[in-house]
Amino acid sequence: MRLHEVKPHLHACTVLLNSLLKDGVTHMVWKIYKRMVQVGVVPNMYIYNCLFHACSKSGDVERAEQLLNDMDIKGVLPDIFTYNALISLYCRKGMYYEALSIQDRMEREGISLDIVSYNSLIYGFCKEGRMREAMRMFSEIKNATPNHVTYTTLIDGYCKTNELKHALKMRELMEAKGLYPGVVTYNSILRKLCQDGRIRDANRLLNEMSERKIQADNITCNTLINAYCKIGDLKSALKFKNKMLEAGLKPDPFTYKALIHGFCKANELESAKELMFSMLDAGFSPSYCTYSWTVDGYSKKDNMDAVLALPDEFLSRGLCLDVSVYRALIRRSCKVERIECAEKLFNHMEGKGICGDSVIYTSLAYAYWIVRKASAASSILEEMARRLMITVKLYRCFSTSDASENKVSQIFWNHVVDRGLISRNTMNKIQQMLI
Repeated sequence: MRLHEVKPHLHACTVLLNSLLKDGVTHMVWKIYKRMVQVGVVPNMYIYNCLFHACSKSGDVERAEQLLNDMDIKGVLPDIFTYNALISLYCRKGMYYEALSIQDRMEREGISLDIVSYNSLIYGFCKEGRMREAMRMFSEIKNATPNHVTYTTLIDGYCKTNELKHALKMRELMEAKGLYPGVVTYNSILRKLCQDGRIRDANRLLNEMSERKIQADNITCNTLINAYCKIGDLKSALKFKNKMLEAGLKPDPFTYKALIHGFCKANELESAKELMFSMLDAGFSPSYCTYSWTVDGYSKKDNMDAVLALPDEFLSRGLCLDVSVYRALIRRSCKVERIECAEKLFNHMEGKGICGDSVIYTSLAYAYWIVRKASAASSILEEMARRLMITVKLYRCFSTSDASENKVSQIFWNHVVDRGLISRNTMNKIQQMLI
């Protein structure tokens, strides 16, 4: 087309942009749009709506506002889809006045809000716990009929603001209107019941779901597994995990995390460790928290040899042993002042030809500093200075976790600055952060 100087058809452009949005490649939407403009394509309302959808997906308020201004300049009139994309974007960003100003503009232009518009506005208020405003918006719905999304959003909002009675009343209203709760609605109520320790009521609700032929999903199962783990009923948690598998659902990272935490709390560390390896076998990477619970558990039992054995167990099971595993184990060992264990893990890592990162070196140096081994801390920092630097993110991470040792922490960071491990630009950002 470019060779023969033929302009793409507007409908073809719209189809292409929509396809890219469906595939989640938002960045490509802008590249294609830029190319369209370069070859002389004049965007119409449908093209703009695709672009607003892209802004909504990526949370790009500034670009969305530029597009609206561009439409006004070119005389392209927005429609309900344009405005709904903007309202949704503003509400997700907590920009309620801007969202309400779009509502005012729609009314001035004679465009009635539809249920999508109302749902976005209600969601925005519910997200911030502003249930009075959410209910006022609900009462103002006109020329539209509240649907499952409307009621579920309000029920979830009430559950999150600890107003379960209002949530249950909203559910009654929903059913009176001939709308019956789906799995998402049930999950909101289940989550609240479990948070309040009302496991028996949660199970009754689960039985009701079964009677109504509503299939539980991962969120349903994870909510109950987590609740059982929190009260130490690991037998019921595992039973529920098995039910989950029987229903054809697969455990996700949250399932494993809840179970591992539960077993660590119960000091059943071997079971926790086996679950961690099952998690890895399933293709999920344990978080820093997951490793921390394991290290903390073995530390309390004064069994750091079990922590030291973990890297070799990874290898014996054919699992990938990379710097992230050592980072978590070394960092947590330092945090619980098991420096000897951290040193051995560090040596083991280097023996495997794996290079430490800034987190590992900083963790070791800081741990030495805390126990007044300044020369060992300096030695680690010197080794680090050959190829690594401290970032703002790393500084924020350490300064937050060690807030209780504020004075010692500040002396340490001054020492790091003296060693030249923080760039001038990073230091400026840190100073601005501290103001």
